Amino acid sequence: MELTKNIFFNTDKLIENSKVKISYTGKFYQEKCEKVIIHYGFGDQWENVHDIEMENTELGFQTEIDLLEGKTFNFCFKNEKDEWDNNNGKNYVFPLEKISQELISLEDEAKQLGAARPLRRSYLWSKKIKLAVYKIITYLPKIISGNYKKKVNNEN
Repeated sequence: MELTKNIFFNTDKLIENSKVKISYTGKFYQEKCEKVIIHYGFGDQWENVHDIEMENTELGFQTEIDLLEGKTFNFCFKNEKDEWDNNNGKNYVFPLEKISQELISLEDEAKQLGAARPLRRSYLWSKKIKLAVYKIITYLPKIISGNYKKKVNNEN
């Protein structure tokens, strides 16, 4: 997903406590800088600040970041010459979404899928009907044509 100024994420939404891959093809990539560091933090007060050197690839400078809790994900970029790309002093700021309750309940259900559950009656009946239809299709033509031979036990 393209956000602004040649910054791409590998996801449509930025969600707390998840990982995100960031690709940067902005000013420093276009100037063919050797090294780019992403400086980032969370919330209005830039809590949990980190610096990570990004990998230079054909698709731009890239890195993967663990998104922590906060209202926003804030970041800017610095090159090897200590020059900054900080969105003209405004930094790059994107809202973080909370994990929805639906996702949590689906995870709980997924854990329970491993437990044995009784088969539904409709499932059992559908299997019985399929077996009966198979037997009719297989054996009825043989019986009608007279080619059906019953197995006889030889007791000698």
